[in-house]
Amino acid sequence: MSEEELELLRYPIGKYNPSANASDELQVEQHILAIAQLPGKLREAIANLTPEQLDTCYRPEGWTLRQVIHHIPDSHMNGYIRQKLALTEDVPTIRTYHEDEWAKLPDSLLASTDISLALVEALHQRWVVMLKCLTPEQLERKFTHPESGETTIRQHIGVYAWHGEHHLAQITSLIKRKGWAKNAPAATGTAALV
Repeated sequence: MSEEELELLRYPIGKYNPSANASDELQVEQHILAIAQLPGKLREAIANLTPEQLDTCYRPEGWTLRQVIHHIPDSHMNGYIRQKLALTEDVPTIRTYHEDEWAKLPDSLLASTDISLALVEALHQRWVVMLKCLTPEQLERKFTHPESGETTIRQHIGVYAWHGEHHLAQITSLIKRKGWAKNAPAATGTAALV
């Protein structure tokens, strides 16, 4: 498999492009909607998969679908907390985590995906309530990432809209390539928005 083919498997909707991430109010609303809709799309995407299918890597040397599902609430809990820190502290420096190492832990390798689907559903319900109530001033609040620098909440919402669609597309792309479901849901147009 060529490097280009591997890159397409890894980033089926393309890499996140911050310069393409418009920051007007309509864009923010669309990103919040994508965050709100992700749990249902994930549940629908994997509804009929067997344990063996869930333990299939979405690409060579990549995570299994099970690991991807468990990674989403891991990442999104961190994102939610980072935004809450930015709302309650003056440009806090957030803590990073080793997502690849988290994906190797027993809960990511062995736990039922239903656990993480329930977790992401509850998390996103709460997150969306918070996001919909943010003022324009709050959207401009910032945190500092030790590696990538300052990020506004407005920008961060776009990152997580993309992140959810990115992993959903990894899942649905594998399902389609393997012919496991003829009507697997496709990632929505959020990628074009970020």
